Amino acid sequence: MRKIYIEPTENPRVLKFVADYTLIPGALELDRSSDISEIPLAQELFNYPFVSKIFITANFVAIAKEDTVEWDTVAENLRNTIEDELLAVPGLYLPKKKKLFSLYAEMTPNPNVMKFVSSMSIINGFVEVKTKEESDNVPLAKAIFDEYNFVTEVFVSDNFVTVTKDPTYEWQEVVTPLRSFIAEYLQNGGEITKIEPQKHESPVGNIIKRDYSENEKKIADILSEYVAPAVENDGGKISLIEYDADTKTAKMLLQGACSGCPSSTATLKNGIESILKQFLPDLVARVEAING
Repeated sequence: MRKIYIEPTENPRVLKFVADYTLIPGALELDRSSDISEIPLAQELFNYPFVSKIFITANFVAIAKEDTVEWDTVAENLRNTIEDELLAVPGLYLPKKKKLFSLYAEMTPNPNVMKFVSSMSIINGFVEVKTKEESDNVPLAKAIFDEYNFVTEVFVSDNFVTVTKDPTYEWQEVVTPLRSFIAEYLQNGGEITKIEPQKHESPVGNIIKRDYSENEKKIADILSEYVAPAVENDGGKISLIEYDADTKTAKMLLQGACSGCPSSTATLKNGIESILKQFLPDLVARVEAING
């Protein structure tokens, strides 16, 4: 066991505890307001109420004390603590905990779309990749496209990834390796996107190139409050992209699991259209999708 030697300093309130090897490169100065969550040695030393500051550099630890105690009564205990902690964590710092992505697969109303839900946030907002050729700026999607030739679309939002497959494949044949692949990619810190994710509050701004009108804003607000949570729970997204005042028609953009979903028409008519008619009877008479 490597030993720690005690050396006095010119300051009677500071004592040096010297090792016969280098502790850290550079220097580290800590007081009771410092973040020591990853430095067990500092945590243990500050458990002594008389320790006011800790300075670590090269091969020694210098401790500054309050005047409430004398060194001859506490120095040996401090030395033992330092020896024990350096034996337990030789590098001084705890290794940073790796993010653990727990990922589970979840069916969506669209039989060709599987939703892979992460235990942690993936991105703030969402990105949609409709083809392999469009995936260069979304590395996660590109990795999925490159690995699996049955993938036709990838949608990433908040804490989930939805993957659309070729209908000639069955999910039971491919879902397990696909889930493992995405989990490993996230676990290893793979880059998600090189482009700025779209924000949920203004998802079609890049398409319509304008702000919502006052009436469109009213429709979008109802969608956001009453429709979006359920749709996003199913791995999709639905956004108002156009409003025709003459026919009172709200036109929707379907994304993620909603795009191409056989039940999307029924959802639009039986659910979303009914909700908008109920809350905005003077504005909305019908709802239709521009895609899907």
